[in-house]
Parts: sequence; C-alpha cells; structure tokens
Amino acid sequence: MLAHGIDIETSPVFTRIEGLGIYRPHRLVTNQEICQRIESTDEWIRTRSGIATRRRASDKETLVDMGARAARDALADAGLAADDVDTLIVTTSSAMRCVPSVSAQIAFELGFRGSAFDISAACAGFNYAIAMASDLVRGHTARRVLIISTERLSDLTDFDDRRTSFLFSDGAGAVVVGPAPEPGIGPVVWGSDGSRASAIQQHTPWDALRDLSILQDPDFRFPALSMNGQDVYRWATSAMVPVAEEAMKRAGVSAADLTAFVPHQANLRITETLTRALALPASVVVAQDIVSQGNTSSASVPLALHALRADGSVAAGDLALIIGFGAGLVHAAQVIAVP
Repeated sequence: MLAHGIDIETSPVFTRIEGLGIYRPHRLVTNQEICQRIESTDEWIRTRSGIATRRRASDKETLVDMGARAARDALADAGLAADDVDTLIVTTSSAMRCVPSVSAQIAFELGFRGSAFDISAACAGFNYAIAMASDLVRGHTARRVLIISTERLSDLTDFDDRRTSFLFSDGAGAVVVGPAPEPGIGPVVWGSDGSRASAIQQHTPWDALRDLSILQDPDFRFPALSMNGQDVYRWATSAMVPVAEEAMKRAGVSAADLTAFVPHQANLRITETLTRALALPASVVVAQDIVSQGNTSSASVPLALHALRADGSVAAGDLALIIGFGAGLVHAAQVIAVP
C-alpha cells in the first residue's frame, strides 16, 4: 500500500542523520573588542563563560544566506540534492521579520519547492526539529527532511549590557534526516517551564515601537535579549541532568556507550557542571565549541558536532548525546549516531 509515494510495508521504521553542514561567519570578535563597550576584561569573560571569541555576521551574511550555505554543505555531505528532500524545517529565534518565513526564502535559494516551515524553540530548536523530522520520516509523510538552524543573535544583542554582550554569536548548522535500517536517532525527551519565561527574554516587545515617541526617550533600549544568568545556570545544571539521563535510558544506552556529549553551547561552566553531574567516563569527548564560537542558540549543537567530527574526535556511527535548553524555558535531548 502506498502513501505519499512511499511504500509503507517496505520502508524502514528507523531514521538517522545522513549529512551535516555548517556555516560560520568570517568575522571573529575577541573579548578585547567586546570590552571596548563594557567595563570588563578578557579574564573575567573567560572565567564567567569560557568564551574567548565569537562570530559576527556581516550585512551580507543574512539568516537566509548562512542557512542556505549550511544546507548545501549538509546535502553535499549526504550525497544528495535538494530534490531528494520533501520537507525543510528552519529553527531560529533571531528573525527580524515575522513573515515571510526564513524557511520559504531558503527553499527558494536552494531551488526547493516542497513543504517548508519555521519553528521557534530557542536554544532547543535543533533538538526539537530532529524529533519532528524523525517522526515525519517514520510516519511516511516525508522521505527526507532538511533541518537548518540559522541564527544572527548579534541583531538582538545589547552591546552595552555587561551581562550578555559577550555571550551571543552568529552562525548556521544543517542536517539531513532520512530512513535507516537501524536506529540512528533515539527517542526525544522534551518539555517546557513557562513559569521561568522571564529568565531569558526579549526585554522590549516589538509592538512597543508603534509609539515612535519612545525613540526620543533617553532610557529607550532597542529590543534585545536579557538574561538572569544565575537562574539559567541553576536550572540548566539541575533540571537537565535527569533529562539527559532519561534520553540515554530511552535510547537503550549508558554513558559508557557514548563517544561524545554535545550540549547546547550556552556557557562552558554549564557544560562542565553537567559533565560532572552525569558522571561521564573520561573516554567521552565533550563539545567545547563555545570557546571559539560563542552562544549561537539553536545552531550551537550542529556547529559543535561538526567541530568534533572535523578534528577527528568522533566518526560516523559513533553515539552522541545531544541536548538543547533555553528561553521559554524549553529543553530537548536525544541520542544520535554521528553522520
């Protein structure tokens, strides 16, 4: 019996990531440059966040441009063309326009005319999209799904805010999810806690700008991201431990089976605390892309995974525990096989 051109009786019930691609903006911003706008030091920023540099997109390196470049890289890595994909999902929390969707614009750049939509799950967006893509393939709604996580957090950064100006960065990552003869994407563990919404938020809503007189207010601040760092740290380092453990349990693996741990690159202190709390063996490599890339929200997990693969820390088929967490607050985790 056929459904959407896919043979339900013969098509695999498992999924995997078939290809991985990224795009990193050319401009590297040092802590010294950040400190020109805030009262701080390179040492303070490194101690507090682990970040030494971050990427800053140019005017030409738009969400669409970066996303399309990462997508082409992922398709090439999988040995596929855009026509081999049925659905395109974009994750972003930094689009400056509500419509048209970023996904539709990237689809046009790729010459793709299948279904395309955006999701907003902040720093957990990539993990949310992995779960959705896997289910679309397993449910025979799509043969393959192209996920693109593209972010320009510099557009939402207050460079005079000592609490956040050094954190955020720009970049894009993409993967192709398709059918597999054996499991390559484990069950997702996800959730939300809207009672903590104020921990990470855009401090001024866009509709505040309807009253143009607000621009004359000397205290007016362009709508940017604000964060209660201590609240986020306490939440991430406590609530995410059982989430990660449950993701491994549902995938039927233990920490000893992992080759890599790739958490959202929010803060090196959070990563190190999670690693200790999970009692990961010394053999498990832990992603630390945050040091050179900064926090790129939903793009951070694919960027960090690509960095591990590029330097030989992981190879195709190795198991990685990935977890995203951020504004909402929202979270998601799963175990995947490295493409």
